[in-house]
Amino acid sequence: MAVRKPRTIFLLRLLQLGLYNFLVDALRPFALTPLQYMVLSIASSRGGCSSAELARRFQIAPQSMTEVVASLERKLLIARRQSAAHGRVLAIRLTAAGTRLLAKCDRAVDQLEGEAFACFGEAELAAFRGLMSKALANFVRPSATRTEAGASRRGGRKRVPAPDAGIALGAGAVSAR
Repeated sequence: MAVRKPRTIFLLRLLQLGLYNFLVDALRPFALTPLQYMVLSIASSRGGCSSAELARRFQIAPQSMTEVVASLERKLLIARRQSAAHGRVLAIRLTAAGTRLLAKCDRAVDQLEGEAFACFGEAELAAFRGLMSKALANFVRPSATRTEAGASRRGGRKRVPAPDAGIALGAGAVSAR
């Protein structure tokens, strides 16, 4: 019987699960979840985003993102102000405490990333990051329903938002290291 090579999707999922667990551990001393950390990262790099924008970015229900944002607000890590561009939108920005905590988290995540990908040389890591970015930019997934906006134009498939460089895993994620 021929040995099947593991599916790429399976390997990626195993890697994601392992990295997520390491990320949970790395952020535990700062009393943040990975999602809270990523929200702080985005708020830092994209000052003025709304809860609705964040919900779309992370593909979660607006109500769920409202809970995440409210918890960060209670911790005094973010503040919300009326957007100058859109009067009814509350724009999220980091507070001074949020900026300080994000810098500490970024250092911990940089260390985690360095350890997790120590098996790669600099060129290999750059290539790996490039291939993942290329796959994410091209990624589409089946829509839940054909009535979603734009689904019929794309044959029933919904485009997943491409990640911004450096925000999902902190400031250190911008460079290939």
